[in-house]
Amino acid sequence: MQKSPAYPLGLFFKIMRREMSQLLDNDNVYQFVTETTYEVLPESVKLHAKRCLKDLVSTLASGSLTPTSRIINDFAKLSFGSVPGAVMAPSMAHGDRLSISGAALVDATTIDAIDAHDGHALTKGHVGCSIIGALAAIVSGGERNYTGKEILTKLVIGYELGTRFGIALHRTTADYHSSGAWNALTCAALVSDHLDLNNEQFEHALGIAEYNGPRSQLMRDVDHPTMVKDGSGWGAMVGVSAAYMARLGFTGAPALIFKDTCVADTWEDLGNNWYILEQYFKPYPVCRWAHPAIDAVLMLKKMHGITIQDVKRVVVRTFHEASRLSKVKPETSDQAQYATCFPIAVALSKSRVLPQDVADENLKDPVVLDIFDKIEIVEELEFSKRFPAERLAAVDIYLVDGSLHSSEPFISRGDPKNPLSESEIEEKFFSMCVPVWGEEKSCRVIGFINAIDMDDNVDAAELFALIRA
Repeated sequence: MQKSPAYPLGLFFKIMRREMSQLLDNDNVYQFVTETTYEVLPESVKLHAKRCLKDLVSTLASGSLTPTSRIINDFAKLSFGSVPGAVMAPSMAHGDRLSISGAALVDATTIDAIDAHDGHALTKGHVGCSIIGALAAIVSGGERNYTGKEILTKLVIGYELGTRFGIALHRTTADYHSSGAWNALTCAALVSDHLDLNNEQFEHALGIAEYNGPRSQLMRDVDHPTMVKDGSGWGAMVGVSAAYMARLGFTGAPALIFKDTCVADTWEDLGNNWYILEQYFKPYPVCRWAHPAIDAVLMLKKMHGITIQDVKRVVVRTFHEASRLSKVKPETSDQAQYATCFPIAVALSKSRVLPQDVADENLKDPVVLDIFDKIEIVEELEFSKRFPAERLAAVDIYLVDGSLHSSEPFISRGDPKNPLSESEIEEKFFSMCVPVWGEEKSCRVIGFINAIDMDDNVDAAELFALIRA
């Protein structure tokens, strides 16, 4: 008799069998969301939150030029447009007045359109993308005023919850779901606090978000890259909607990745271990899985003075998930971003990988495509075993003169173990923003973020208005 397939960790079906009496109370999570103040945050956490905010805003600027952003904005105007008596908010990306859920959908999708935003290794995804979409919407909606300190605190709370939701979801289900799946709960929690929901309503909001969140099959989009990306826009929209639904009395509790006893340890260090400090920053606007190979190629090229005319063959040894990234010549920016061969070819030919290099209009460069044909991707089993905690790649470049240059295994730049410098983070900000906003506005935005918590009179709404201007 054929055996039933074994599911990783065996947790999913265990969760389905649990009795209600076995669920966690997790009142500490509600208290963390509603009672955490700016004053209790460590200075390192505040500083990193501003780095994350800069990274998200710069990605939004670049993403606003994409067809994905334009299409989602047109859709939102049709489906989430102005309704008499409803709370409305202009999106950061395009400025159209939409429902709170619609504005969150547009801005999170816009950031998701350019794969350049921060992330966390163990979530295998991106925490901040959905959060900032939700926070910008509730602040711009004007139901209540927020200082810069308050919105920075909400951002930190979001990173702490979102990272834990992501880890919990990956532990409790066999499939690899997108960031929107677990960030729906993050956004629901933040908006629940905005609406002053009580603990019972809070738990219903999270349950509604978990039940309706986009449990997108991430590896399907890796195999067939399109605009759906990481599901972050729909995660934000569902999470915001869940909180407003809970306020009206809609029920949905419990959220199992928040309440089940098998994930209890995920929440035990809340408020003591700051996951925001473990977020990575990307130097290149492509899937994180391709980054170690890009870094290895750039290192070898610089160290040995390699030119494109020298290159006969390139072999990239990497982990399984990275080997699944697109290996065909891209027809769209989404295919170019969810790829390994193409950004490596860009790096070899241009010594850089910038947003314009993966834009639709720049995918037919004959020099890049010639190098593309010389690249081979090979799975390295040892690297696969170390994913997702580590993303590794090693590169061998064979030259036409018969020589070989090989790298050691590389971890990505921007990881906590290999961080970008403050100047590199700001350089990335300007490289993403100046082509869209110009230098003057870019300087004003980054200056505002750097000073967002300087005093108690900074109005957070002014930041989002400046971004829209």
